[in-house]
Amino acid sequence: MTTIAFLACDTTLPGSSTRREDAFEHDLMVAAIKPTFMARGWALRVIDWEAPMSHFDGVDLVMVGSSWNYWDKAEAFLSKLEALGEAGITICNSSEVVRWNIRKTYLKQLEERGARTIPTLWLDHMDARDAEAAMDTFACDKLVVKRQIGAGAEGQEMLERGQVATDWRFDHPAMVQPFLPAIAETGELSFLFFGGTFSHCVQKLPKAGDYRIQSLYGGTEITHHPSVDEIAQASAIIEALPFDAPLYARIDMLEGENSNLLLMEAELIEPYLYPEQGPNMGQTLAEAIARELEE
Repeated sequence: MTTIAFLACDTTLPGSSTRREDAFEHDLMVAAIKPTFMARGWALRVIDWEAPMSHFDGVDLVMVGSSWNYWDKAEAFLSKLEALGEAGITICNSSEVVRWNIRKTYLKQLEERGARTIPTLWLDHMDARDAEAAMDTFACDKLVVKRQIGAGAEGQEMLERGQVATDWRFDHPAMVQPFLPAIAETGELSFLFFGGTFSHCVQKLPKAGDYRIQSLYGGTEITHHPSVDEIAQASAIIEALPFDAPLYARIDMLEGENSNLLLMEAELIEPYLYPEQGPNMGQTLAEAIARELEE
């Protein structure tokens, strides 16, 4: 019997005392894929990525699922994926893809390959003076500061001109961008691809008075029926990747000028795949996994 492992972590596993408020998304993902896997005669195991290697005995393929603490343990996470691969287990997405995607500086390479991105400064260290200088560089009064290794807006800060304390500093290597009002007005579009094939799209909207679109901060999601042009723009990001299309990809984009979409992130590690807005997600993912196993 083929056995698929779905990687989780101590903050997403049911019953954990440290479970995240948005861990219901983990439950929705598992509920969506389990029936389609069972229909193919596959066994599904949900495993904490930090579990001993012995827990992966008999596993044929590992799907990096809801390992939503890896950004604080990046090297250990990468090492574990590499160890699983060396043990002969297929990793999806591969440790090479994860290593490329784990630091958001990959956006520079995609920009060089033609992607339209938000103007960004990359700073290893950042303090209040750097924040004021960045506002001058972007000719803006608000900045969004994100961790270069991070996800889900955790640790993210919005800074406003004249409101930054003189002793403020950011504790991680940073990506710094001008705040674009479109994120609060029209939200973010997430395009889901499996094996390079477009599946479905979601519009994510922040709650009133916020700009963060994640459910953890009160954001909501609705099904978006993208135009042919929108799908083409998202597909161009898949084509710009410096490797073959991975098993799954979520391309997050923001509405720009003249119907041009701006790439926010290409999520290739452990993105939430929005099964509620993509009712065929489980089946589509299973078909893509079957192709991976055949290869």
